[in-house]
Amino acid sequence: MIGAIRKLERFFMTPSGRAVVLPLDHGAGEGMLHGLDNIPGLLADIGDRPVQGVVLNKGTARAYANEIPTATQLVVQLSAGTRHGLPAWNKSLVCSIPEALRLGADAVAVQVNIGNEQEDRMLTDLGMATEEAHQHGLPVMAVIVARGGNIVQELDPSLIAHCVRLGGELGPDMVCVPYSGHMDSFSRAVDACPVPVLVAGGPSMGDFENFIRHMEEALECGAAGVSIGRNIFQQDDPMAALDRLLTVVHSQRDDKTPQENDVRNG
Repeated sequence: MIGAIRKLERFFMTPSGRAVVLPLDHGAGEGMLHGLDNIPGLLADIGDRPVQGVVLNKGTARAYANEIPTATQLVVQLSAGTRHGLPAWNKSLVCSIPEALRLGADAVAVQVNIGNEQEDRMLTDLGMATEEAHQHGLPVMAVIVARGGNIVQELDPSLIAHCVRLGGELGPDMVCVPYSGHMDSFSRAVDACPVPVLVAGGPSMGDFENFIRHMEEALECGAAGVSIGRNIFQQDDPMAALDRLLTVVHSQRDDKTPQENDVRNG
């Protein structure tokens, strides 16, 4: 477990104490998604920007590992499922911990969608993957979303709070959830979570300024960083969008960085 803690700390060893993760793993689920036509180009463009991690599926990790900047950590996505499946929200483990290690993973990610008939199996996957990852000294990022036949509104504040709480209860080292837009309930959930909470970007928003305002709100609520994909790589100028996001996340503040003590406690 010590190895997992040390690797986790690297995500937050920034002046801001926050992390920016760039997920580029959407191709498995979405196919030829706009903006992901040239993953090695995106990785090369990161350069020396303070991006703490990128998320890749095992095939792209194997193909493009040498393109990842030295200071940026590789998060290997263990889960996959396509939008064509029945049900479309099903995710299964398609990569093992040993395989992720062979690819040079600094951490692994597992996705869980709650509120559907596959929830129990995805929770089992998270539990088993977390145990094995910790045995091998790897931190786990749990991406938890309310999505399924029992879900009416995915961004319902009570559901998002439950996603945060679920991540805190089941043992991963970071939990990544969408921002509900309800500052009070989100703040309470983040404050009660024993591990860092990252904010997922979700579908690309047409208004980038509105997206940035949402991220600023989530950070004010105590989020320890962001994990943003489509709202960056689907912009007309992805690197300009990334620079804007990095400025927002890594801006210096006078108050205590949220969750700065939670990394070791996770």
